[in-house]
Amino acid sequence: MLSYLVRRVLWMLVVLWGVTIITFVMLYLIPADPARAIGGPTASAQALANIRHDLGLDQPLQTRYGLWIWHLLHGDLGTSFKYQVPVLDSILQRLPATAELAGAGLICELLIGIPIGILCAIRPNTWLDRLLTLFSLLGITAPSFWLGLVLLYWVAFRLQLVPLGGYGGFDHLILPALTIGLGGGAWYARLLRAGMLNILHADYVRTARAKGVPGGWVVLRHALPNALLPVVTQIGLDLGGLLSGVLIVEVVYGWPGIGNWAWTAVQSLDYPVVLGTVLVSAVLISLCNLIVDLVYPLLDPRVSYDD
Repeated sequence: MLSYLVRRVLWMLVVLWGVTIITFVMLYLIPADPARAIGGPTASAQALANIRHDLGLDQPLQTRYGLWIWHLLHGDLGTSFKYQVPVLDSILQRLPATAELAGAGLICELLIGIPIGILCAIRPNTWLDRLLTLFSLLGITAPSFWLGLVLLYWVAFRLQLVPLGGYGGFDHLILPALTIGLGGGAWYARLLRAGMLNILHADYVRTARAKGVPGGWVVLRHALPNALLPVVTQIGLDLGGLLSGVLIVEVVYGWPGIGNWAWTAVQSLDYPVVLGTVLVSAVLISLCNLIVDLVYPLLDPRVSYDD
């Protein structure tokens, strides 16, 4: 396990290095001028030149990247062009809000997806299975921004059951988490249904039923734990993505998380913030994937760390 962990960490560093190169090159090659965004449309050519010099934008691309990597190795992600605040501090300030939304959204996904997946698997090809499958397909195909706006209009505006976005208590968390849960829960439902349909026809399940084990106990004790293994993998992928910031959901609900911060930085061409949020997101996703890979052999003895 230790050798596997070392190999994975080394590969993770290589991947993160590649992410920084691709992101850096893409940002600094787009046809946009951060100096113009900072100086405004009426700024003179000399003023724009001074801004580019102060920000280091007049240096060659490889020089800027080398300086950024050097500062990164010392724990410095740079300073925001627009707000003149340390990028790392700004991300860490918003990380708790994103973590809160990620946890609530993941819980909603599981509370919605697992029961639906079980019901569809134990009643295949019935009207209930078709109805829940239709619900899952609608949840998968519905865009997050559309679903968020619909929930905002009906639940928050028309019925006035929860606040119209923002960050605060539990009532502010309900709609953003539900928006995440409806879409993600549909994926978990389809994934669990497919896994349980295969397992319910396995020999050991038929043997348990032949011995007189109650049907509910067969499903919960024998079929569900094995069918949850792909779900565990998906949880790791989802958690990494959620922790890196659910951009659309955070923007729709005005949630002060990493995704909303990244969207603001993209609009204002705040390159250091964009680079910082992308790197932190890549680190979180890589760590979640690594944790899932380490836990998976503990859940399924057939999988080893050498596979």
